Amino acid sequence: MTATAVAPDRSRCSVGALAAVDLTRYERVPTFTSNELRVLAGLVRRQEDRPAGRPGRWTNEERLTLRPLLLPIEDVVEAIGVSSTRPSPRVAVIHRCVHAMFRMQTPVWAWSRQQWVEILRHTDPDNRTHCMAVAYLVGGYRDLHFEFPKTNRYRFASRLLGSQALDDSFARLQAVLTGWGYAAASHAYVREALCDMALTTGSAQLEEIAARFDVADIARESGPRVARAGRLVLRVFGSLGLRDSTSTQADDGGWVKGRATAADVLPEWARWIRRWFDTSMLSRRTREEYLGALMKAGRWMTVHHPEAASPSAWTRSLAAEYVAAVDRMTLGEWSHMPHTRRYIDGVGLPLDPSTKAAHLGAMRAFFRDAQEWGWIDGRFDAGRVFRTPRATRALIGPEPRVITDDVWAKLLWAGLNLTPADLPSHGWSGRASWYPFDLVQAIAVTWLFAGLRMNEIVRLRVGCVRWQADPGAMVEDGSQPSAGAVCLLDVPVTKTGTAFTKPVDRLVGEAIGRWEAVRSAHLPLVDHKTGERVDLLFAYRGHRLGSGYVNHILIPLLSAKANVPTADARGRITSHRARSTIATQLYNAKDPMTLFELQAWLGHRSPASTQYYAKITPMTLAKAYNDAGYFARNVRAIEVLVDRDAVQSGAAASGTPWQHFDLGHGYCTYNFFEQCPHRMACARCAFYVPKESTQAQLLEAKDNLQRMLVQIPLTDDERAAVEEGDSAVQHLLERLADIPTPPGPTPREIGLTLLPMVPRHTP
Repeated sequence: MTATAVAPDRSRCSVGALAAVDLTRYERVPTFTSNELRVLAGLVRRQEDRPAGRPGRWTNEERLTLRPLLLPIEDVVEAIGVSSTRPSPRVAVIHRCVHAMFRMQTPVWAWSRQQWVEILRHTDPDNRTHCMAVAYLVGGYRDLHFEFPKTNRYRFASRLLGSQALDDSFARLQAVLTGWGYAAASHAYVREALCDMALTTGSAQLEEIAARFDVADIARESGPRVARAGRLVLRVFGSLGLRDSTSTQADDGGWVKGRATAADVLPEWARWIRRWFDTSMLSRRTREEYLGALMKAGRWMTVHHPEAASPSAWTRSLAAEYVAAVDRMTLGEWSHMPHTRRYIDGVGLPLDPSTKAAHLGAMRAFFRDAQEWGWIDGRFDAGRVFRTPRATRALIGPEPRVITDDVWAKLLWAGLNLTPADLPSHGWSGRASWYPFDLVQAIAVTWLFAGLRMNEIVRLRVGCVRWQADPGAMVEDGSQPSAGAVCLLDVPVTKTGTAFTKPVDRLVGEAIGRWEAVRSAHLPLVDHKTGERVDLLFAYRGHRLGSGYVNHILIPLLSAKANVPTADARGRITSHRARSTIATQLYNAKDPMTLFELQAWLGHRSPASTQYYAKITPMTLAKAYNDAGYFARNVRAIEVLVDRDAVQSGAAASGTPWQHFDLGHGYCTYNFFEQCPHRMACARCAFYVPKESTQAQLLEAKDNLQRMLVQIPLTDDERAAVEEGDSAVQHLLERLADIPTPPGPTPREIGLTLLPMVPRHTP
């Protein structure tokens, strides 16, 4: 049998057992000679006859014959510093290897990886690491420690690679991690990950590890905590300039997540989807969303049309059949079960119109790209055959969901009054919040006041806040802004437009300034929107702020502090609902922003988008309705004098006038004035009292008279007389000339000039 393992590369390691074991000293013949087999068999039989733990002395023949086979083992045991005291682990390791060589009839350097694993599984745990060192140095297997998670990685790596070199490399990592804000408690997993990397690459030098270690190795072999720590080590390598920081952010993650869902999809269809996934120039997030929809189509096709595994086999009729299937699709249908558990309560319900449109949009993109790139023939127009049905499109439209004023006011109060005690703890030990308080407060105030999309919040850069006292004076960085300074926020490239600057409340600038004062220096991260390396404002410990932090952590935190539910009648409170609420309040303020001003503040490319946010609140609409005066157009209020003496003395019951309606030029004492047809054009009948008379002057002089307002409904002609001027009044006078007055005679019979009423009315 020949050895399949590769000998360890020790040329780059300066200290440790790896440098002491020189494989060129050994012949490493893959088979035994007949004499070696004879002596080996006699030694093993003699040891088996002796009591356990007492192997006895070897003869000179045994030592000389087996020396070429045992020399590498003895060198390894000596190099790793195994004690020679009794009972000696050195003797136990040598006897363990001797028995294994006799059983497998091959020397140690010819053992396969599986044979080594089997031997180590049945080795005493006290001696297992020594045997593992033999496998590492002589057999060349550098990943056997992954098979035994309880192995002390640091001690094992120190013996093989040198403790001084390993400690120096770990100190370099610690310096960077401490600057990023990581506590010492998290360094244990980092050290374990570093040992895994060092053992795998055969070097304790960070430069060698960064150049030769594959990020997939630790993710595949290590536990989840060590794997996370390994990715953190790779980011440190990027900070130290030892590795490209973008290499740790594999763009294949979307396919890796979706690959598990391809088990029930025809392999040919999965290969086409993978080819498109690797070729498309769409953003990573869009490709991941389309991947799920394309896998759904593959499952449907596998059941109903397995002959159409290739996109070139699709026809117009098959496409129409799939459009109908999407239109009738329910939640969870044709989905991979792990991806439907989060929607378990809604499984079986019809898909939302927007979800149907997204499924068909993925098919349009896939077939259109495949046709344009020449992969398949253009047998049909993908944009037309996979077009979303008109009935479905009619149900889709922007619908900003505004948070009610009372709930929003409570959330504002909670955000402005956050304390460190309000932050949630994490981990089983109940330690403090993952993010520091200044960072959480800056995120909360930005979300509550800036009116930004979540994608824009997480992509804000360091130095995005500027203070401007007046158009010609800018406040220098680091200085305190004056009381009247305007806070300006630089917003990065948005979903629909380029970068722009918007004014925000001073609270935003002050909160961001406090966070920037304590923020640790970080390695510039890649802005996936623009592809440039930038210093992200909301970054901590080398990580950017998660896109789900506001929805899943911050909003429940503020809701609990404000004692409000996390959902209302319009659904769950999400990050984007704050943008809708702020825009609506600015549009309905006492001095509201115009539509174009609001468009510039929100960063919309078109005012049509702003119109969806500029919702008129019911209170604003009610005020506008009242100001329109619909009821006042039909009711006028005129002043009336009430003679309380006539009422209290009882004279009013005997017919004495007690109400005096002010006509402007006189008073009318007719009690049923609102029913008089001449009220707007008084004929000066017996109920008329001119203001020039002594009676009218006495009436106005009475101290106990009360001025009151009486609402009188007006006819169309009467309203026209009030609103349209002299021509309407003249028309009214002519029409009333032969209408009897309350006493009986008509205005024409009275022979007096008709006088229009000049009421003191209020709209």
